Amino acid sequence: MTFIKITEQPSLYNDLEKKPIFEILAEINQEDQKVALAVQKTLSELEKLVTGIVERMKRGGRLFYIGAGTSGRLGVLDASEIPPTYGMPDTYVIGLIAGGDSALRNPVEAAEDNYDQAWEELLEYKINQNDTLVGIAASGTTPYVIGALRKAREKGILTGAISCNPGSPVAAEAEIKIEPVVGPEYVTGSTRMKSGTAQKLVLNMITTATMIKLGRVKGNKMVNMQLTNQKLVDRGTRMIVDELGLSYEQAKNLLLLHGNVKTAIEIYKNQQK
Repeated sequence: MTFIKITEQPSLYNDLEKKPIFEILAEINQEDQKVALAVQKTLSELEKLVTGIVERMKRGGRLFYIGAGTSGRLGVLDASEIPPTYGMPDTYVIGLIAGGDSALRNPVEAAEDNYDQAWEELLEYKINQNDTLVGIAASGTTPYVIGALRKAREKGILTGAISCNPGSPVAAEAEIKIEPVVGPEYVTGSTRMKSGTAQKLVLNMITTATMIKLGRVKGNKMVNMQLTNQKLVDRGTRMIVDELGLSYEQAKNLLLLHGNVKTAIEIYKNQQK
């Protein structure tokens, strides 16, 4: 069967340059509304993936993201937000992008076409069967991602693939396939748009659900967040006020003493027994 890239199909809209700005914005917004519905159809597979990630992380495993271009940048972004948001060391969720860190800002020619590169990079991290590898590729054809997924699966490592084309070569290499099919892009082939938005939603869901199940959230609050600025100190202080009924100053002193909301609350409660 011939693999058809829906992400490369012609836009549903023509003569974009002739349209008024408001019409362009309204049409982009109209297309964006399809994204969440496409992601909704992947929830069962997402559940399987998150369940596998949580099981492995409880044994000390890690989550690796690999991708090229926009897909790679989104993986690195999601990974980079885990330490400040959930207080996890940066060794638990790791994003790799074809071409290395310089590719975060500038395109690196042909980096995504290197079939062996991602696996070589993963070996430097001593990837093993406690880990999970998620390949991200809007097109579903990126050699950098395909090569690593194939090697990882051969080694018994849990693999997932996120692609916006159904039945893609990338998905064929993964145990769990996440395929939010968002349709043609507003600007033909510009997968940083709907496809990128779908990938961002999926990545948010994966790590948020994982962190919740690992106990990094209490109620609905980020009780393990890093206190890296005044906004976050204030947020943490108000969490302690709500939980313990202390004054703002008492709560702030407690927070700064213990370094995060969860520890501050636990120690205070133990001291009151």
